[in-house]
Parts: sequence; structure tokens; C-alpha cells
Amino acid sequence: MSDTPRIPSPTPPKSWPFEEAAKVAQRLAASGGKSALFETGYGPSGLPHIGTFGEVARTSWVRHAYTTLTGLPSRLLAFSDDMDGLRKVPDNVPNKEMLTEFLGRPLTRIPDPFGTHDSFGAHNNARLRAFLDGFGFEYEFASSTEYYGSGRFDAALKRVLELHEQIVAVILPTLGAERKATYSPILPIHPRTGVVMQVAIERVDAEAGTVAWRDPADGAWYETPVLAGGAKLQWKADWAMRWHALGVDYEMSGKDLIDSVKLSGRICRILGSEPPTGFTYELFLDENAQKISKSKGNGISVDEWLRYAPPESLAQYMYNQPQRAKRLYVDVIPKAVDEYLANAEKARVQAPADAMANPAWHIHAGHVPDSAHSVLSFAMLQNLASVVNAESADTLWGFIRRYNPHATPESMPFLAGLVGYALRYYRERVAPLKQFRQPDANERAALEDLAAVLAAMEPGLPAEDIQNAIYEVGKRHAFAELRAWFGCLYQVLLGQQEGPRFGQFVALYGVAETVALIRTALARPERADAADAA
Repeated sequence: MSDTPRIPSPTPPKSWPFEEAAKVAQRLAASGGKSALFETGYGPSGLPHIGTFGEVARTSWVRHAYTTLTGLPSRLLAFSDDMDGLRKVPDNVPNKEMLTEFLGRPLTRIPDPFGTHDSFGAHNNARLRAFLDGFGFEYEFASSTEYYGSGRFDAALKRVLELHEQIVAVILPTLGAERKATYSPILPIHPRTGVVMQVAIERVDAEAGTVAWRDPADGAWYETPVLAGGAKLQWKADWAMRWHALGVDYEMSGKDLIDSVKLSGRICRILGSEPPTGFTYELFLDENAQKISKSKGNGISVDEWLRYAPPESLAQYMYNQPQRAKRLYVDVIPKAVDEYLANAEKARVQAPADAMANPAWHIHAGHVPDSAHSVLSFAMLQNLASVVNAESADTLWGFIRRYNPHATPESMPFLAGLVGYALRYYRERVAPLKQFRQPDANERAALEDLAAVLAAMEPGLPAEDIQNAIYEVGKRHAFAELRAWFGCLYQVLLGQQEGPRFGQFVALYGVAETVALIRTALARPERADAADAA
């Protein structure tokens, strides 16, 4: 492996991870660096969430693209800000009363309310690592408490003390009058209470490495060593100091942190380093287009997503258009699954250069497994489960084997997993909302026509021929557009607004069974509800 960064081709593969990787490669080529450091940050006052997955996954894809472009080594540092003071007690933890006694203290100096680790910070760090390990991410874990306490940041902290007034001058214009009066980038740890203090710093001694301040509660005067964990930095200065001390080359962040990135970048330059190459991703919205908030609990969690679909589908969702605001709720899952399946199928036959622009190539670090394969879409499995009111996987496999005699759970393990997900999605997300409607006169005539056409078909016709016959029936009746014809099929026969490619559904479910389904729908009482129809 060469030690010299090679400047990437002016036309790297057309995908956003390669575009970002090219920026990092140019940065290393200009600086003469030998290894790139990618970083993601994590605030461990709460548990890992879907945004954590998105940031680490996206950074990992850029990192792999960088290695592919340059052949050079790199590292991904997952940095936990576990020295932050606990500002409020989270809602989703036990022993809340106990935690209230430790508000303001660093997370790693607070007892674990779960009783499993040495501190609350250690507990959440363990959860973070288990979370990342569960997805197979390659990373190095870093603890703010460890880095401050071991002295790894001491040289950078002395630099902050030397340039204290310049750093303050960067931040002050962004603050209100009350905060301006007390702002300092230094947060001393109270020697008696252990609280992270946000107080006015009355004297800075860069040579001694100390700051002097008064306790607003009793006026007591303290001179606190800043080095070796005696203090920490306010987060914008902390971010900049970390970039400077560690030589971070790349870090992405959400749109809500744009101004913070700019301020931290200015501080990083004051300290004497170039801030990392960055990438701003858009935030997620819920189904009502409202910003997702952990405190509100809107949107969807990682556990909820993985209840209904494989992790590859979540990665596919995160890969798509990261700089565009997207709705993140349960109804987006089926589409993400089928997008992943389509991309994985395509990657197996693409030339290497073309595959590098395929999301599946990035999701699997360049090696899409042969097992990532299904003869049926997730949407099709759901609709089959819906029509037959499936209670078990065996029911679905009976239809699947009729459609493809070579398909078995053993030969197609990914499909077997999808069958289980589809059953759960149908039972919990589709069945409670099914609502059939009555056809109007034109639709009734078209459905009767379709039943007759299907009943007259030769057995064993391929799905495409059945699809063409369905098109022809729609054309013979007065639909404004064929989309309305297929909407009729989904709403009248399946009790839902959208559905599968209907020719393939008929081939899977069976022609005779579909004829019976149509006739049942046409005979349905006028005011039948979804439960009666099922």
C-alpha cells in the first residue's frame, strides 16, 4: 500500500459517498497526511437512536469510498461526550429520583440508574457500542472523560487558555446579554460538589494551566486546574478543540448545527488547525412533516424499523438523498425494502465501475452477498398475507413454492426473513387499517370483465401476460387513466390504497383464487366493513 495519497480521478463514481471521499482525498493530498481520521459524535445522556445509526452508517460509506479511491488507511472514531453535565433526568430510565441528586455532574460521575455499570455514562456508552457492534460497524470508541482525564487533550487545552480572549470574542456576538456576562469556553469541575460549573472566569493563567472563579451560591473563590480532567470545554469550543487535538479530517452533522459548525471551525483555526471537511445532512420529519424530536417521541425508532424489516432496508433509507428532508415513519419501510432488493439484484450484474454508484455496493462495503435475494418483493409478500389472512409462514410458503418451485427457506434465507417481516407488518400495520370500498357501476363492469378474462385463461401463463390482459380490460372501460383502474383493484379487492404489480400478484395467488376474490368483492354487502369483508 502506497504511503502517498493519490489525488482521485476528476470523475469518481457518481454517488454522494464518492463525492465526499474525493474531498477528503484532496485534503490529505494537500496536507501530506498519511491516514484520514473520520469522526462521529454522540451525546450519551440518552440511548442510541435512529439518527445515531444514520450518521455512523453514512460516515462509514464515505470512509470506504475514500479507501477505494486512494488505497490509504483511515480510522473512524466514535466519540462519546460523556463528560457533559446531566442537564435533566431522561424520561426512559428507572430510579429518576436518584438521578435528580446528581444533576449537573458529568455523566461518568453519576451512578447508573439501571444498576449494571459503574456510571450512567458507562451504561449508555456500553449501549452505544452494542448498538454499533450489532450493525457490524468498524470503529474505535473514544470517551471524553478518558481523553480529558488521561491528559490527551492537555496540550490543546493549554492552547485554549493562551487564546482564551480570542475564542470568547468568536462566541460572544451569538449570545444574549445575560450569557455574555458570564461566558467562557472553560467549564471548571466544582472541587466540592463535582458539578460542571458554568460561571464567569475571573482569571486565566495559561502558564499554570488554571482558571479562577467564584461559586455563585456562596461566593467561595476557587482556582481550578484545567488539565487532566479538572475542567471541560463548552461544546462549540470542545468540538473545535477535539478537531485540533486529534487532527480530524471529516465529520458530518445535521442541518440544525450549521451555525455551530461555522463557529467551531473559526475556533479551530484560531487554535492553529484547519477544521475537518464537513457534510450537512437534512433532518427527518414525521408523517405530518414535523421535525422528529426524541422528547416528542414522534417518528420511528431503530427497534420499530427492525421489527418490520431487515437492517439493510434501514441503510437503504439512510443512503437515499441525505441532503433532502425525508419523512421517517412506519409506512416508508416497505418501499425501502424493495428499493434495497432492486439495488442488490442490480449490483450482481453491473460492471464494477457502475456498481460503485449503486447504494447496495456502499451498504455492503463493495461486496453484495448472493444471499441478498428474493424472488418476490416485500410489497407482494404483504399483499399476499393480506389477501389470504395469513397466520403463519407456512401459508405464504405454499403460494411461494407454487410460484417458484425452487424457493425454500433454506435456499433463500433472505426471502425467509422477509416472509416473517411481512407477516408481522400485515398483522400489526395493515390488518387494523384495511377498508374495502364498493365499486361504482363502471368499476363493477370492469371487474366482471376481468373475472371472465381470467377464468378463460390457459393455465400457467407468465405474470407479464396476465398483466397485459389486465391492462386490456382497463382500456375497454371508461377510466380516465389506467392508474384509476389499478386503484380500483387495490381498494375494492385488497382494502388498501396501493398494491403490487397485479399480474404478478395473480400469478402468485392463483388465477382461480383471484377470480374467486373478485366475485366475493362484487357480492359484498353495500355496508360491509373491513372485518366482514375479510
